[in-house]
Amino acid sequence: MTIHVTPEEFRFMVEDITAELIQYLVEHEHCDIATAVSAVYNSDLYRALCRPETGLYNQSTGYVREYLMRELKTGKLAG
Repeated sequence: MTIHVTPEEFRFMVEDITAELIQYLVEHEHCDIATAVSAVYNSDLYRALCRPETGLYNQSTGYVREYLMRELKTGKLAG
């Protein structure tokens, strides 16, 4: 199922998920804010999130967070 969103809606959805990922790292992984921001924005997951064709922007934050945590633990986005 393809969901059509405007560029503004897409940007908002990506920013919202990104903020929640950073907040999670600070609150649950005990990262300082600079480390959390760097971890998210420098991740392969973030690059995938910013590509509409992946559909990640339309997933729950928990779903996206699992990919981020896997990448941070293994150094790889998938697998």
